[in-house]
Amino acid sequence: MAMTKPAARPANPRFSSGPCAKIPTFSLDKLADAPLGRSHRAAIGKSKLKAAIEETRELLGIPADYKIGIVPASDTGAMEMAMWSMLGARKAEMVAWESFGAGWVTDVVKQLKIDADVKTADYGEIVDFATIDFNNDVVFTWNGTTSGVRVPNGDAIPADRDGLTICDATSAAFAMDLPWDKLDVTTFSWQKVLGGEAAHGVLILSPRAVERLESYTPAWPLPKIFRLTKGGKLIDGIFTGATINTPSMLCVEDYLVALDWARSVGGLKGLINRAEANAKAVWDFCEARDWIANLAVDPATRSNTSVCLKFTDARIKDGAAFAKAIAKRLEAEGVALDVGAYRDAPAGLRIWCGGTIETADIEAMLPWLEYAFAAEIDAQA
Repeated sequence: MAMTKPAARPANPRFSSGPCAKIPTFSLDKLADAPLGRSHRAAIGKSKLKAAIEETRELLGIPADYKIGIVPASDTGAMEMAMWSMLGARKAEMVAWESFGAGWVTDVVKQLKIDADVKTADYGEIVDFATIDFNNDVVFTWNGTTSGVRVPNGDAIPADRDGLTICDATSAAFAMDLPWDKLDVTTFSWQKVLGGEAAHGVLILSPRAVERLESYTPAWPLPKIFRLTKGGKLIDGIFTGATINTPSMLCVEDYLVALDWARSVGGLKGLINRAEANAKAVWDFCEARDWIANLAVDPATRSNTSVCLKFTDARIKDGAAFAKAIAKRLEAEGVALDVGAYRDAPAGLRIWCGGTIETADIEAMLPWLEYAFAAEIDAQA
């Protein structure tokens, strides 16, 4: 089954699912306007942070009465702030079908010890949203970064729900059309779809979420870094650029540059189209071969960003070792970096297909994947 090495190589072999590839036009000189060595509370710092907030609102189509804040500790920090500050007012439903969703279950059930129903699905599948009681507070990921399975739409979420929907959208924002009227709390990190630098999160609150914050005090103490209210009122400065702790103005500048690039490729619609084209190239490759398949069982739930794959060839003796060998071979050839499956996920590969990836690079990488598969089958024999 020996094959010759493909002639073409990706111009950019970075297919990591986080931090993700930088925008295609990135260069360090684009960050020259960053106010380094200046306080983020100075006028220039506040203006940059406010611009990041308002440009996020414009590009994602977030309603004018929703609050957008830049918070510490990436998407994890944003989710922890939301859960610790708002949950406990009513029963919760924890919905998980991959690693990060499972992490939120642990936080709520074992750390906060909140009365909660837990609904889970195996990797590759998704919880049936028709079984969820949205009169409870519901916590879920929109896109399973480690399983490659996403919520297809928000149709199952009722407009007249009594509970809050708390959505981790970190690998969905800027690549999927999120139904803002169905989401009360939404979080993401700009190091995902826009390839920004790590450690900063974004927290988006609907008016219903703000009302919860201003009317409910949790039974447990809140660390300073989680406090979103003071004297029973929202700390509004968090959502206008007065961040809770010191942000990196270099990272903020990088995000502003990425937002500018996003507008140049057609805004949200353009980003979605780019991700869909990238993912389709991988899907088509898998459908034409009998040794590899999408981990997502239902095509309607396949992610267009974190595309997770499994090897299906009966000749493979040790699935985990085989998948690791494929990823190692691709990295050694310099054609695909960081494409191994997440440590808690089933053995396989995970190829990032978000909008900062060029479809031509996906198309150049896939013949190398076939070459690596053939080489590992031969090596195993």
